[in-house]
Amino acid sequence: MTKQELVELLKTNFAQVLRENHLEQEEVSIHCRALSPEEAIGITKRKDFPIISGKDIMVQAEYRDGKGQAFTDAPADFNGTLADVAEMDIMNEPHARGIFIASMNAVMNALGKCVGTVHCRTEGPELCAKEMLSYLRSNYPDVKRIGQVGYQPALLDMLFHSEYEVRVLDLNPANVGEERYGVLVEDGATAKEDVTAWADLILCTGSTLCNGTITDYLGIDTEVIFFGITIAGSADMLGVKRVCFADQLS
Repeated sequence: MTKQELVELLKTNFAQVLRENHLEQEEVSIHCRALSPEEAIGITKRKDFPIISGKDIMVQAEYRDGKGQAFTDAPADFNGTLADVAEMDIMNEPHARGIFIASMNAVMNALGKCVGTVHCRTEGPELCAKEMLSYLRSNYPDVKRIGQVGYQPALLDMLFHSEYEVRVLDLNPANVGEERYGVLVEDGATAKEDVTAWADLILCTGSTLCNGTITDYLGIDTEVIFFGITIAGSADMLGVKRVCFADQLS
């Protein structure tokens, strides 16, 4: 799938959701703002989550009683209607992409079409890692090698100290080439084909949806599981598997 095809799929499916629920002409304000690290993730045990170190910013949209969040490196404030959101240029404007995805997550959550659209906080990331380990052991008993896409320290630490072999990809120059929790962080731009061919299973951050690199992990031979909140509202649209425990841990 190309990035253009991805954009068209998201926009078409979101527009269909609005039509089916008679929301096209509804004058609804979407309040989208960047959250501070403490608002987004609380006071965590580890201080090297991307949102704390400043690489990623979380934006939050609110619609009715639904909230939707998305990690992005191009945050922007926004207040407008659903029609405005649906018409955004998410192909060429990274700021628009974050707003679109957060808003879609909020709408899908409010309509009861997805859960886990708000990040777990404080002790949540550590508990998430434990839940993920149990999930992997139960659902993938034959997996031995796991490639992690996106630097999520609690997951990486868990995988390194488990029975799995692990390699991790990231795009942040501050992480690439460094050892983190016993694992060398490899360049997500140049090492992705090697890692995906090596791994039995890929754990990929849903934040790849915002930066557009998700297309590198769609339709590949190795099975991919997306984790996190960013992809909550679009996982079904894209036909991908998503695992997130945020609704249980928030």
